[in-house]
Amino acid sequence: MLIGCPKEIKNHEYRVGLTPASVREFCAHGHQVLVQAGAGAAIGLEDAHYQAAGAEIAADAAQVFARADMIVKVKEPQPQECAMLRPGQILYTYLHLAPDPEQTAALVKSGAVCIAYETITGPGGGLPLLAPMSEVAGRMSIQAGAAHLEKSKGGMGVLLGGVPGVESAQVLIIGAGVVGTHATQMAVGLGARVTVVDKNVERLRQLDLVFGNRIKTLYSTTQALEDQVLAADLVIGGVLIPGAAAPKLVTRAMVRAMKKGAVVVDVAIDQGGCFETSRATTHAEPTYVVDGVVHYCVANMPGAVARTSTFALNNATLGHGLALANKGWRQAMRDDAHLKAGLNVCQGQVTYAAVARALGYEAVAADPMLGH
Repeated sequence: MLIGCPKEIKNHEYRVGLTPASVREFCAHGHQVLVQAGAGAAIGLEDAHYQAAGAEIAADAAQVFARADMIVKVKEPQPQECAMLRPGQILYTYLHLAPDPEQTAALVKSGAVCIAYETITGPGGGLPLLAPMSEVAGRMSIQAGAAHLEKSKGGMGVLLGGVPGVESAQVLIIGAGVVGTHATQMAVGLGARVTVVDKNVERLRQLDLVFGNRIKTLYSTTQALEDQVLAADLVIGGVLIPGAAAPKLVTRAMVRAMKKGAVVVDVAIDQGGCFETSRATTHAEPTYVVDGVVHYCVANMPGAVARTSTFALNNATLGHGLALANKGWRQAMRDDAHLKAGLNVCQGQVTYAAVARALGYEAVAADPMLGH
């Protein structure tokens, strides 16, 4: 199979779909790899590194899309990239379709086989291809929140960890999944007072075992959430429903009643966000203010630490990528139900139920397309 890796074109997106080490793995399995010139240059992965690993360098994205059997990316394809996809071509990347009707329509029209990293499941449950970016975003959410609590960045002028004799900041983390766990780790490490809310008592129990009395855990009810949001200096939104739009847990009225100069970081913004006042921002202009509350809603947070993120992502995506290349998508999905869960759009049909439900499509079962 010919694997194509184009340069990412989303605002301030420096990650790249394949590292030279991943290229070498594909080549070792008898495949060819075509990498767009400069695809990894921003994070120190030069064309020469890719060539040494066995890749051919393409002058532009058009060549990559025209020749490749499978396109491996990081972020969802932009409109000009969707237009280059063709029927039967495999697209293997993050898609986040539920809040994005335009992209979904473009992928349906393309006839391509579109596999979303974020809905591929793992043997023990969970979303193993989303996890590394959730780990990065969870850790970054505290860095970003701490920075924007500074007065010069619009915040109330509070040091997250305080100092002896002065109280540390109150951090509320909504969701005890991968994002919430890593945000908790960072916030506790910086000395903040941390409260984690979730509906999953088992997850709260696990965090309580790890962090003990250094954090407070609360079962998520509307009342508990409202009380904690109003008390918080920094609120991290890390709630995910796989493949579906994020629930709007923090209302506009709650935001209006928050402390002036408080900060919210919406890590769920890729799936539409879990604050009613959220709208996606970019690294170029990461924040805006609503009712005196600073909102940080960057849709590709891990892109800011693109080198770390690229290596972490490749560790997670390579195995399934090799399966798709070695066996073809139909056989690979027949052999692995977890990979099959990644199929979102296929040959003009929406095959992922949560996306179909969110956007008004009829969900079509994948099995008949796989020759079951």
